[in-house]
Amino acid sequence: MWNEEYDVVIIGSGFAGLAAAIEARGAGSSVIVLEKMGVPGGNSTISGGLVAAAGSPLQAKENIQDSPERMLADMLAAGQDFNHRDLAAIVAERSAETLLWTIRELGVKYKPELSHLGGHSVARTYNTANTSGAGIIRPMLVKCREMDIPIRLKAFLTQLIVDAEGDMEGVEVREDYIFPNPESGIVRRIRAKKAVVLATGGFGQDKEFRAIQNPMLTEDVECTNHRGATAESLIMALKMGATPVQLSMIQLGPWASRDEEGFGVGSMFSMLAGFPYGILIDLRTGERFVNEQADRKLLVDAMLSSGRESIAIVDAMGVRHASTLEQCLKRGVVRKFDTIEELALANQAPLLPLKATIETYNALIEKGRDDRFGKPIPKDLLPMTHPPYYAIRLISKVHHCMGGIRINTKAQVLRLDTGKPIGRFYAAGEIVGGVHGASRLGSNAIPECLVFGRIAGSHAACEPARS
Repeated sequence: MWNEEYDVVIIGSGFAGLAAAIEARGAGSSVIVLEKMGVPGGNSTISGGLVAAAGSPLQAKENIQDSPERMLADMLAAGQDFNHRDLAAIVAERSAETLLWTIRELGVKYKPELSHLGGHSVARTYNTANTSGAGIIRPMLVKCREMDIPIRLKAFLTQLIVDAEGDMEGVEVREDYIFPNPESGIVRRIRAKKAVVLATGGFGQDKEFRAIQNPMLTEDVECTNHRGATAESLIMALKMGATPVQLSMIQLGPWASRDEEGFGVGSMFSMLAGFPYGILIDLRTGERFVNEQADRKLLVDAMLSSGRESIAIVDAMGVRHASTLEQCLKRGVVRKFDTIEELALANQAPLLPLKATIETYNALIEKGRDDRFGKPIPKDLLPMTHPPYYAIRLISKVHHCMGGIRINTKAQVLRLDTGKPIGRFYAAGEIVGGVHGASRLGSNAIPECLVFGRIAGSHAACEPARS
């Protein structure tokens, strides 16, 4: 019946799956990681590599007062209290510990400065040295090799297999699978002597499934995710009785560029420079219309209202924080202008209102308070008076699925009919719902994936082994 067996079988090779694998193997269990695509990492690899941590060493160095309680409050505010508080609290409580784990155990390198992303009340975000999630995934893959954890690529999950008691017993996969052909590859069955961990991510690229959850997300709405971010494993879990949570809560990223596909290099430009150190304007009016440092949902809602076409503008002082600037300029995602007049003409923005907007904004910075929209005015935010000026054309793209399947604080998947755990079945990462509520704060996805991936792996390893 079974082609092979391991103690713990993990589906997915992103942050959550690899964290689970490392923890389970470290606890003495045999482990295999199964990945449907031809390369490991999925969305984790192409993410911006931003990690929020409350009470971190850099915060202590910069005398930033923060706490897990404060981080949790920020998460609940952005999530509009739709968050499952018990899960969100664990992410906040273990965020700093998990950051240190990536440094000490994996050797991840971060830039020596913190970023203050929208919706966070303080600066608490680390950025990997290479400004990419690959800066974490690569060290995780090295760790897996050191621990003799096999990572089998092109292994497509086709069935979750349960035993007579309804507990998870193993999986069926198609090996040598060629995405997206569901009939490709060779069928194999892999037994899990202890547990299965599902860490397959979100469904942002599954246009049919996401439109069922939110009909406004039509086929023509772009997505930042890798092409394998589809819903089949989520559907499998639901069919076997897992509890669905907030599947319609699908986040759009407000910082994406109109001039490139996917997440690209423009998104990091907007997040690290355009929004915190520049202004967001409506091209029709030349005016600001929102707090540029608001959480993602508030930003998207403001950008989509009345069909606005938006650009972010930042000057030579603010652009110093844009780690992807050279790539953006080379690809034409960001354009450089010597004067505001040139910028207005090139973007067909009304010049006089735009100049008035910048003057008003500069006055607010000098005053130290944004009376109109409430944007935070940190000490390093300077008046926008230093040419040249840089502009990026923005569009909102599907980015993150807040909804998924329900787990408890041990990362056990919970049944819809009883509310109790499905035996020997764990989940972590974006396939899990409820952590972020209505809107995920930027840089909170990586800590969530790592925190619950580690929890899932450690608890899976503690399950009694079948004979």
